[in-house]
Amino acid sequence: MLRFPMSKSSKPETPAVKTPPARSAESHPLDGLTGGAFSAPTSGERTTRIREWLATGPSAEQMAEVYKDLANRDKGAAKPLKEKLDEAKRLKSQEAVAAEWAEKGNALLALKKLNMADALAWQRDAAKAGAPLSREPLAGLKAQLADRVKTIEDLQHRAQVQREAAVLMAQRVEVLSTKSWRDAQAAWDTLRADVTHWQAEADELVQDANWSSVDAKFPPMLDASRGQLLAVWEAFQAALSLAVAAAEDAAAPLPAVPVWADELRGARGLPRAGDAAAGEQPARAPKAKIDPTVLKDMREKSAAIVQAALAKLEHEVTEGHGKSTPKVAAELRQALKENIRNIDNALEAAAHAALTAAGELEGWQRWRADQIREELVAKAEALVAKPLGGRKQQEALRAMRELWKTSDQGGTPNHAMWKRFDDACNEAHKVVEAWLEKVKEQSEAVKAERRSLIDEVLAWAEANKGNTDWKYQIRSLNGFVEKWTAAGHLGEKAFAEIQPQWKAAMDAADAPLKAARAESLAHRKAMIEEAQVLGAEPQLHIDAVKHLQQRWQHEAQAVPIERKQEQKLWDAFRKPIDDAFQRKTAEREKAASALGEHDRMVLELSKALDAANATGDVQKIRTAMADLEAGLRGQFKPAVAAAPAASAPAADGAVPQNAESNQAPALDAPAQAAPETIAEDAAPAEAAEPAAEEGAEAPAAAAPPAPPPKPAKPVVAMRGDDRPGMRKAEATPAGRGGKFGDRKDARPGGSKPDGRGNRPADNKFEPYRPEREGRFNDRPAYEERGPRLGDAAFRAQREAFEHAQQALRKLSEQAHGEVLTNLLKGWEQRDPALVPAAQELGKLVTPATRSAWTQALSSAPKGDAADTLLRLEIAAELPTPAEHLSARRMLQLVLLTKRNDPTPAQTWGEDTAKVLAAPYDAAHVRRLQNVLKALLKR
Repeated sequence: MLRFPMSKSSKPETPAVKTPPARSAESHPLDGLTGGAFSAPTSGERTTRIREWLATGPSAEQMAEVYKDLANRDKGAAKPLKEKLDEAKRLKSQEAVAAEWAEKGNALLALKKLNMADALAWQRDAAKAGAPLSREPLAGLKAQLADRVKTIEDLQHRAQVQREAAVLMAQRVEVLSTKSWRDAQAAWDTLRADVTHWQAEADELVQDANWSSVDAKFPPMLDASRGQLLAVWEAFQAALSLAVAAAEDAAAPLPAVPVWADELRGARGLPRAGDAAAGEQPARAPKAKIDPTVLKDMREKSAAIVQAALAKLEHEVTEGHGKSTPKVAAELRQALKENIRNIDNALEAAAHAALTAAGELEGWQRWRADQIREELVAKAEALVAKPLGGRKQQEALRAMRELWKTSDQGGTPNHAMWKRFDDACNEAHKVVEAWLEKVKEQSEAVKAERRSLIDEVLAWAEANKGNTDWKYQIRSLNGFVEKWTAAGHLGEKAFAEIQPQWKAAMDAADAPLKAARAESLAHRKAMIEEAQVLGAEPQLHIDAVKHLQQRWQHEAQAVPIERKQEQKLWDAFRKPIDDAFQRKTAEREKAASALGEHDRMVLELSKALDAANATGDVQKIRTAMADLEAGLRGQFKPAVAAAPAASAPAADGAVPQNAESNQAPALDAPAQAAPETIAEDAAPAEAAEPAAEEGAEAPAAAAPPAPPPKPAKPVVAMRGDDRPGMRKAEATPAGRGGKFGDRKDARPGGSKPDGRGNRPADNKFEPYRPEREGRFNDRPAYEERGPRLGDAAFRAQREAFEHAQQALRKLSEQAHGEVLTNLLKGWEQRDPALVPAAQELGKLVTPATRSAWTQALSSAPKGDAADTLLRLEIAAELPTPAEHLSARRMLQLVLLTKRNDPTPAQTWGEDTAKVLAAPYDAAHVRRLQNVLKALLKR
């Protein structure tokens, strides 16, 4: 059947391009709020829509809700939300901080007296706290505080200007008092206007609202300047009015100003005060008689003075170029002028000759003086071009001016050169003036800082008046002292003014601490007396000493004092108690020094053990340790010669009895044999005693007769149960005998026997059970420790044991190392004779194992030791080198499949034999040594 293709398919054709599915009807509930951010197909579109939504200014709750859902889907798109939320949180925290610091700023502005340091500290602390100073309201508060601080600084500056102006006006008045009174009258109007203006400026300063906030030094400074200026001005006005009145009326009194009074006297035709004083010649005093001794002394002193000046001038003349020659010549002239009456003619002539010689050099010195002046001018101009700065500049200028003065004494003055030098020095001195001004400002700042520190100390003292935390007070006071020391440099005068105030403030702050220390010293001295009383008592009371020491510690912790004084008091307190303890220790040592026989024996055995340690012989060391252990238990018996020991019983003539003869015989001892056997054994003994007595020496015959033999213990018939598993009954002794507690039927538990004496009575609460009869008898007996040792013997035996154990360990390690060295050397040389003995190898190496090792070394090398070494390292649980780790893992996997085979820990002896049978390899020696070192020690 033919089939033809159909022109159209019955099914609709599928389009080639797939269209995206339509948006679901159920979209995200926040999609509409965010502008389709949740339905955006890509992360970039989501981020863009989130940023557009954030630009609309949503609330913090909406942003938090959107971020909570979006962060789980796309953290990149949620990042702008996170930043916005963090910024909002930061702004919220900054608002709280801003409100706090705004409140503090308003409080500062509301103060009538503002401290500039507090205002500056507000801005600094607010910035440290993270407050937004660039936003309102803090920005406005910052500007207001800055304006107020600037106003206060301006007031302080104006106060300083007013003080300087007052000083200048007082100087003007003083200068007018040296001129004619008519000049003063001409300048009176101008001066009055200046004084009035100064008073108005000062009143304006005082009436300013911020005047109370200026530094404490400025108000009294302005008041002092006002008082000084007004006093000078009133005196000037009164003197000027008197001068005007005296000029108009010849009978009027003259003013108190000397220049004006002389001028008015000249106008009246009267002589001046200076001329009248010059016209009056004083009466000549009568010439007094001088004692010859005093006169001789005066002449000697005058001659010595002139001679010293003459020697100095002659030295300068001999040098010929000394700068100080004119000065020295002037000193000689002055000495001659003062002492010429008291020197002889020869000395006077020598002085005049020296002065003449010095005068001849005057021309040369003038030329030299000009050279010196030129050098000084050059130095001064160099200081202007390149100043040194500060104190060095001041000292250099001062030294140059002194040199100029010296040069003027030796030559003719040069005015032109002096003008150059003076101008250069004045120009260079401007640097010094600026430095002095800076130093002055620094000094004022330091002084203000120190005054504020004094005020802080006083405030602290007032605030901590009732505080008893003395350590805190000491730290605070030390902090104040450190601040005072680091406050900066002050001049001597300023420091002398402020130092007493500082001392007074510190004394006021330190007064409670001083009082507490004085009281503490009294308590400690009382405790020292108590310690002396306790130490002097014959019986030392430990509880009282501890209680006293606790009181001392409590007092020392409560009130600290200076270290040296506290140490001195502690030494005084401790001395009587230490003396008492030393006395007690001495008594104890004295009692312990009397060694007993047991201690002496332990000391000797300890010395013997030390000697054995020095020999390095293991056998001797172990023997000495065993002897010392026996000596500690009191069981050591020194070796005694055989001959004296054998002759001792013969000399005594008596046989010593058994030490345990008084004890009861054991239940299974041969003493329970039949009476007939006992009688047969006793007969030879009785027959042997007379023979022994006949063979004794004469002195032994006088000895008392031997006691009669003890009667044999009778045999008591008992009924027993022969059934298997039944407990055999024990025999009951015939009589009690012995001491209390020696009864053989008493149980360790101390239970009372019943009436028949065969078992304990039944308990009131529990019936008797035979299976619990011997449960207390299986306890081990207490170890016999021997007598108590003294301190010296105890220490000696302990140290001897420690040294012995160390020596044994050292010898063991040495022997172990030698064994391994010999074994490895035998492997290298293929020599079985070098294999150590089985005893040296240790208990883990059996003779069969050692024989296998010897056979391995005897045969020719064969095989590979790599896998065998891995088995040995597994057996020793040692790490394997890095290059063999993979082989070890493979071997471990193989061993897991062979569970029935012996483990490497069980076959390490055979594995070692395989390694020794293999060829010697230097790379395997270290591994084999480490393995055997671990395996042989187990």
